[in-house]
Amino acid sequence: MTAVRKHILVAGSANLDFVVRAAHVPAQGETVLGRDFATFPGGKGANQAVAAARAGGASTRMLLGLGEDAFAGAIEDSLRDAGVDPVIVRSRKLPTGTAFICLSDDAENAITVAPGANNALRASDLPPLAAVSHLLLQLETPLEIVTAYAATARHAGVTVVLNAAPARVLPEALLDAVDVLIVNEGELETLAGAEGSIADRLGRLAVACVVVTLGARGCIARCDGEVIVQPAFPVVAVDTTAAGDTFCGALAARLAHGDRLADGLRYACAASALACMRLGAQASIPAREAVEAFLRDAPADSPRARQALAAQCGLI
Repeated sequence: MTAVRKHILVAGSANLDFVVRAAHVPAQGETVLGRDFATFPGGKGANQAVAAARAGGASTRMLLGLGEDAFAGAIEDSLRDAGVDPVIVRSRKLPTGTAFICLSDDAENAITVAPGANNALRASDLPPLAAVSHLLLQLETPLEIVTAYAATARHAGVTVVLNAAPARVLPEALLDAVDVLIVNEGELETLAGAEGSIADRLGRLAVACVVVTLGARGCIARCDGEVIVQPAFPVVAVDTTAAGDTFCGALAARLAHGDRLADGLRYACAASALACMRLGAQASIPAREAVEAFLRDAPADSPRARQALAAQCGLI
């Protein structure tokens, strides 16, 4: 009897975030006197795994690399507390990944990452995919490993979701193996150039389904010729650090649950909005019940807001 595919597998980065709050993010050569300091489990892969499990309510495993140091335990505990089943590659030579984040009073941030054990992942580390419906990837681990994971998953009939962040030029072999590509405006420019509207740049990408996140404006998607416009939910942002990761994990979870793309985008925008209202990366990711309650109370999307966003993106 063939196993039913129902799990999400996230393969990617995990870091311990060192976060300091300041009036503004320092410019080049500038020293800024900070205020509050705290550490939080983070990393794009781990954030997205927590979002898939906690905000999206999906059965989630994560393949990650950790060092043999004091930082590793906090990351592993955070994943397990969120309901994620970690598959850990332990490195004796490389330390656990770290990120150094300056968070400004207007909720903007500047981030420097030291990958450490995230670079220890190898193609052979990918666990069995028999029960996996969706593989969620990012670009904070070696590009050749991401490409190998995507190709293996595509060959196994798994839906491959790639968040192309941080921004970088991607090989055709990777894009050819991707079913759903998620980018922000800067990442879209890196992949499709700066010329033309967002709609024009979307048209240059050969991936069947592309989602572009637009921060406080919402998101748009082009999937098999259909264009979907989803305005953002207005909230007072405190920390946007994990907003994009929350979106990616929540969207992958809703797709794994069988949601239509339009419904998944609305859900992911709601989860992302809630994540902006709390400090920290994984600590800010809301529970599924909170997202569902938020959506029940939220007003219906305004046709005028959809039309305005479509016009800004060059769709009309």
